[in-house]
Amino acid sequence: MLSPHEISTLLLIERSPHQVEVFGQHAARLRQEALVEITRLPTGVPIPLLTAKGQDVLNRLDALWHLRSNEAEDSE
Repeated sequence: MLSPHEISTLLLIERSPHQVEVFGQHAARLRQEALVEITRLPTGVPIPLLTAKGQDVLNRLDALWHLRSNEAEDSE
């Protein structure tokens, strides 16, 4: 199970990968779970990218969020 910080890091990698500490604790855990991979730009700078598995996790979280939002609206 991912921690809230790891989920936040996954979202940040999706939207602004250059802002993530590539070799930080949260990125390391995401790499261990095969949700993120490290690639190098032509300049040689390492940058984290989502794997297909990482993108799938975010897609599922988004679907769950929309489902919960719709349930909350229906109960009002």
